[in-house]
Amino acid sequence: MPDVHISSCPLNCWDTCGLEVTVHDGKVIKVDGDDRHPITRGKICGRGRMLEARTNSQERLLYPLKKVNGTFMRISWEQALDEIAEKMREIKEKYETTAVLHSHDYANNGLLKNLDRRFFNCYGGVTELIGSICWGAGIEAQKWDFGNAYSHAPEDIYNSNNVVIWGRNVARTNMHLFGHLQSVKKQGTKLVVIDPIFNQTAQIADLYVSVAPGMDGFLAMGIMKELLRLGLEDRHFIETYTVGFEDLQNLLNQITMEEIEQLTGVAHEIMKELALIYGKRPTMTYLGLGMQRYANGGNTIRLIDAVGALSGNIGISGGGVNFGNLQVGQSFNIEALTLPERKTASRTFTMMKQAEGILQATDPNIKMVIVTCGNPLTQVPNTNLVKQAFQSVETVVVFEQFMTDTAEIADYVLPTTTVFEEEDLYYSSMYHAYVNYGPALVQAPGEAKPDLWIWTSLAERLGFADDFAFSREEFLKMGLDGLEKYGITLEKLKQEKHLLLPVHPVPWNDYRFQTPSGKYEFTSSFAEQKGMDGKLKIMYPAESKAGNKRLAEKYPYRLLTIHPLRSNHSQHYHLIKAMQSIKIEISQDIAVEKELSDGDMARLFNERGELIGKVKVLAKAHPKTINVDEGQWGKFGGSVNVLTPDGESDNGLGSMLYDCLVNIEKINR
Repeated sequence: MPDVHISSCPLNCWDTCGLEVTVHDGKVIKVDGDDRHPITRGKICGRGRMLEARTNSQERLLYPLKKVNGTFMRISWEQALDEIAEKMREIKEKYETTAVLHSHDYANNGLLKNLDRRFFNCYGGVTELIGSICWGAGIEAQKWDFGNAYSHAPEDIYNSNNVVIWGRNVARTNMHLFGHLQSVKKQGTKLVVIDPIFNQTAQIADLYVSVAPGMDGFLAMGIMKELLRLGLEDRHFIETYTVGFEDLQNLLNQITMEEIEQLTGVAHEIMKELALIYGKRPTMTYLGLGMQRYANGGNTIRLIDAVGALSGNIGISGGGVNFGNLQVGQSFNIEALTLPERKTASRTFTMMKQAEGILQATDPNIKMVIVTCGNPLTQVPNTNLVKQAFQSVETVVVFEQFMTDTAEIADYVLPTTTVFEEEDLYYSSMYHAYVNYGPALVQAPGEAKPDLWIWTSLAERLGFADDFAFSREEFLKMGLDGLEKYGITLEKLKQEKHLLLPVHPVPWNDYRFQTPSGKYEFTSSFAEQKGMDGKLKIMYPAESKAGNKRLAEKYPYRLLTIHPLRSNHSQHYHLIKAMQSIKIEISQDIAVEKELSDGDMARLFNERGELIGKVKVLAKAHPKTINVDEGQWGKFGGSVNVLTPDGESDNGLGSMLYDCLVNIEKINR
C-alpha cells in the first residue's frame, strides 16, 4: 500500500508550502498539499507539484562526470573528489584561497544548505557573492529605513482597511496571500493593485493603477505630496519616531505633480485617491521584487517605505510595508552552522557582477569556480559575458541534478539529491514564519549524493574532517540551538511537522527601530556610515528616456522579465514541453507600431544580444512594455538574460535586470 508522508516544498518563494508526499515501492508517486499546514492549508502551486516529476525524471544526473577533450566521461566519486580536492590544495599553496569563487543562488531553501559556507570558511575563506539578483536592493533599502526587513504575519491582513499590492502578481508568486485578498475583499477591505501589467491579481482589485516601469518611486512621491497637501500625514509618528523628515520635504518640493504625471503615466486624481487610501489607516502594502531591479531600485523601495511612514502605517496592526521577512531566518543559529570565525581570507563580488569579477580579478586570479544551488548561465544578467567568464576559468565544478546550461560548460558535474531524498528544515524568507520538517523519503537514484556528503568528503581530503564530524541530525540541532526555550526542538518538529518561530507578527510595534538612531530614518545614517548619501533622491532608471534619451530613441521599449508560472526560475523548463519556446508578450501600442499580431515571430534585440520568439499581445499593459519570462534554457531558445544588463542598483546590492531597453522587429518566415 502507498504511504503518505508530510514534507515541505524547498522552493524559495513566499509560501514554503506544507506537502503530502505519497510513496509506493520506494518511489514518489504524488505530491499534494498538506491540509493541516496552518498557512498553506492543502493548496500548492504547479511548481511544487513538479517536484515529483523532477525527482523521477529520466534526465537526472546519476554519476559524477568529468569533461575530457570536450566530452563528459563518467568517473567514480573517489576520482572526482580526489581531483577536486587536489586542485583546491594546490590553489591554497600557490595562491590564496580566494582564488576559488563560490557561485550560488537561493532557488532552493533548506537550513543545511548553509553548510556550504562552513566548508569554505574552514578551507580558509573564498571569494564570495554578496547582494542578490532577486531582492538585494530592496532588502538593503529597508535596512536603511527600518534597520531590517521584516513583514507582518499573514493573518494581520484581516485588520487592514485597505491593502495595496505594489508590483507583485500575488496570483502567480504568492498564492496563499491571494486567497487572503479574496477573503478580505468580502469583508469590505479595499484592494489596490499597482503594476505596469494588468495581471491576475489586478483582475480582482477595486482599483488598478498602471504605472510606467521603473517609475514607481515617482508615484510614491506624488502620493506623499498629496498626503501633505491634504493634511493626512501622521504628525505624531513623524515628530516622535523619525529622523530626516525635512530632507524628505525638500525633495518633494523639487518636483511638480505635472512632472510626476508625465513620468509615471498616472493621473493626478489617481494619486489623490491613493493618498486618501493611505490616510485611511490601517493600510497594508505588499511590495513585489521587480521594481527594485533598476538602477534606482533601492531609492524606489525607500520612497514607498516613506509613504508608509508618512501616513502613519508603520508599527500598527493592519499596516506595514512588506517586502522580505528576514526575522524568520534570523531565528536560527546560522553562525553555529557556518563557523565564520574560521575564515582567514575574504574577497567579495556582487552576484550581478560575478562575470566581470572573474575576468578582472588579480592577486589572485580566479582559478576555480564551484557552483551550488544555482544556474548562473541562465539566471545571471548579461548571459554572454557570464559564459565568457566561466569558460575562462581553469576548473569549474557544478553541483546539479540535471545537465543545465551551467553544467554543460563545467569541468566536473557532481550529481545531487532532491528534497525527498534528504532530511532538512524549510522556512520562508519572505512571508510566513512557520518552519517545516522535511524527512528523507526515498533513496536517490544512481550515485546522487546530498551536498553535505560532498562537503564532508572534501573536508576529509583537505584536512578539516573534524569540522564535519557530525550527523545530519546533529547539524539540524545545531541550527535550532536557542529555540528550545520557545518549545522548538528537532524531536517536536518531527512529530508536529511544522512549528511557528518566535517572530514579531507586527514589526516595529514598539517603535524601536534597528537603525543607528533607533528611529525610522527618512535620511539613512547607516548609508552614511557606508560612505553613501543617505538622502532620498530623484532618480531615474539608467535605461530610460529620462535617464538616457539617445539610448531610448534606439531602443524604445521597456523589457520586463517576470517569473514563469510553472517553473521556479529555470528549474522545470526541461520537464514541461509547453514551456520550451520563447514567448514575447507586448503591449497593444507596440503591436500597432510594429504591425505585430499573436503568433508572429519576432526578434527582440539590444546591444547586449538578441532573442527570437513568438508574439503574444497583452490585453492590458502599460504602453511600450514587453515581457519575456525568465529562466529559459539555451537549448529551448536561450535565456532572456542575453539582453539584460549586469549593473548594480543604487545601493550596490541589487541587480538592474528590469532596467533594460530593447527594440523589436517582425521576422517573416
